Amino acid sequence: MRLDDEQESTNIEDRRGQGGGFNLPGMGGGLGFGGRGLSLGTIAIVIVVALVFGINPLTLLGGGGPSAPPAEQIGQPQQPASAARPASETDSFVAKVLRTTERSWETIFATEIGQPYEAPRLVLFTGDVQSACGAAESAMGPFYCPADKKVYLDQRFFDDLSRRFGAPGDFAAAYVIAHEVGHHVQNLLGISGQAQQAQQRASKTRANAISVRVELQADCFAGVWAKDNAGRLEPGDVEEALRAATAIGDDTLQKAAQGVVVPESFTHGSSAQRTRWFMRGMTGGTVAGCDTFAAQEI
Repeated sequence: MRLDDEQESTNIEDRRGQGGGFNLPGMGGGLGFGGRGLSLGTIAIVIVVALVFGINPLTLLGGGGPSAPPAEQIGQPQQPASAARPASETDSFVAKVLRTTERSWETIFATEIGQPYEAPRLVLFTGDVQSACGAAESAMGPFYCPADKKVYLDQRFFDDLSRRFGAPGDFAAAYVIAHEVGHHVQNLLGISGQAQQAQQRASKTRANAISVRVELQADCFAGVWAKDNAGRLEPGDVEEALRAATAIGDDTLQKAAQGVVVPESFTHGSSAQRTRWFMRGMTGGTVAGCDTFAAQEI
């Protein structure tokens, strides 16, 4: 991806080295995903298994969807955040990719949505971090918190994406950022809140199905961003993104972790679904074309 002439976003916070204290949301009842609670012991086991196989623990736990932060977490003071000027090549890359998302969504919101775009902030961290949605560990992968409208990223995930998931390349990393910004777009459009409310009323299987549509829409929004930045793409870039989407499909991850695939437990979508919706966004290039909730088949 050609970014030499791109500016660096100023919406970056550097919390690396600060630590956040790994206090899971809702300590009394365990961490809840998809409307269900898990014990801390179960969570610990899943994280260990996930790390052994090189898998995002949120996939096995059923997270990554539009989970609402516990009420008691929202009002708590956060770690002091310092505005960061990218200091390394990777820092600069992240800041430039974030800037491309800002440019793209500013234009799309103005022309298609008819409202101004509010850009998210991106928090760089290492190890663990405290967000308005609670605390998280880097092993859980990049995530977006709707309560503070921030994307959280430990850049070491890019190494995992390359070595463990077999999806190297700068555009694979850019796709990850664009996907998380896609969740921010969902939040701005009110989609995240509606999905969360629907999940709270649903069975576990139905809640998982809603989460899949949320994640696939974020993939589609990443495709919309890719189309808007087509002039920056180099040969092989799209293939890098598709390899990344394939590598983190629920079926691929489940087969690697447990040897069997359980579709009703999917929370992000299969490899085929993730690549299909990314390409749908890239070929269509519109928010309206990414309505996974209206699609009879995904």
